[in-house]
This record gives sequence, structure tokens and C-alpha cells, in this order.
Amino acid sequence: MFIPAKYKDCYLAFILNEFSGKTIIIFVSTCSTAQRLTLMLRNLGFKAVCLHGQMTQEKRLGALNKFREGSRNILIATDVASRGLDIPNVDFVLNFDIPSNGKDYIHRVGRTARAGRSGHAISFVTQYDVENYQRIEKLIGKKLEEYPCEEKMVLVLLERVSEAQRIANQQMKEEGKKEKKDKAKDIGDNDDEVMESFGKGGKKGFRGKKGRR
Repeated sequence: MFIPAKYKDCYLAFILNEFSGKTIIIFVSTCSTAQRLTLMLRNLGFKAVCLHGQMTQEKRLGALNKFREGSRNILIATDVASRGLDIPNVDFVLNFDIPSNGKDYIHRVGRTARAGRSGHAISFVTQYDVENYQRIEKLIGKKLEEYPCEEKMVLVLLERVSEAQRIANQQMKEEGKKEKKDKAKDIGDNDDEVMESFGKGGKKGFRGKKGRR
């Protein structure tokens, strides 16, 4: 579906309402987008969890288990993190960020309609994605169907989505500050160890030089 880039988040909320209760995978291009959308959707009341390459293996498995067990029905994932994983019973795939590689598109939409089940796939195509969109159509050898959607119906959600975006951005900033603080603490601890080690080695080294004079 063709949409203005500035309203992508709003269209996402609208589509998820349309497919309420379904098992959904949303594909994005970056780890930060996966994190931001997960927070935003949670602020809107959706049961979302993310899966991306910057997560620890433990957190990835935890997120995947929540999605498989049904406690979370929306999984927001990057291609790298999801590749090779067995994720059954997916009703709907949404390409929030359309892939630049046609093979990635085929891999993504192949997540739905498995084992004879019906499924849906929708791709958001903004003014910046037309070239990739045309490349995908050429690869698969057919025109992708347009999903009917009235913009005025979507924009009814704009105020709520904007507030959820604001809170999500604030949450990400706070998380970033926490990570920097923890990292600085780790570096500080390591520096103490390095300085202690250097001090011992340094004294020995200087004594050696003095002895050769």
C-alpha cells in the first residue's frame, strides 16, 4: 500500500486494529526501529515484542517463546535476527520497511500461509521506496495488489499515535542513558584493573631500565 512516510506509524496502528487478534510479524530494517515500534505499540495497548541483532541470545529466545506461546501476538523483527527461525502459525506479515533485496521479500512473506493455512502480507511503500517496490514486482513477476485504505480513517488515530511516539522516544532516551551509565561503570572498573596491572608491571619495567644504566 502506498503511504506518506510521515504517517507510517499511524498506518501501522490502523492496520493492526484491522487485524486485531491475529498473529503478526512486522519486518523492519534496523534494530532501533524494532525497539521504537515495540515501545510505541505497547503504549497503544498492543501486545508486541521485538527480535533484533543487538539483543542477547537469552532475550531473543525469551521474546520468541512469548510469541510462540501466544502471550504476545505481534513480533517486530529484523531480517538477520529472524532468519532460520521456525515461527509457525503466522496469520499476517507486514513489511513496515520494504526490503531492498527481493529475496528478503520472498523470505518474509513466506512466513505466512504455511501448511495450507490462509495468510496475508502487506508492504508499506512510501515515496522513498518506489524503486525497491518495482524491483520486487519484477522479481516475482506480478503486480502486488493494493490494500484499500482511506487516509482520513487512518488519521483519526494521529493524536493517540503521536503521544505514543513521544513516550516511546522518551523511553528509548532513558534506556540509552542507562546503558551508557552501565557501560561507563564497566569501563571504570576495567580501568582500575588495568591501572593496577600497569602499575605493577610499570615499576618492574622502570627498575629494569635503571639497573642497566
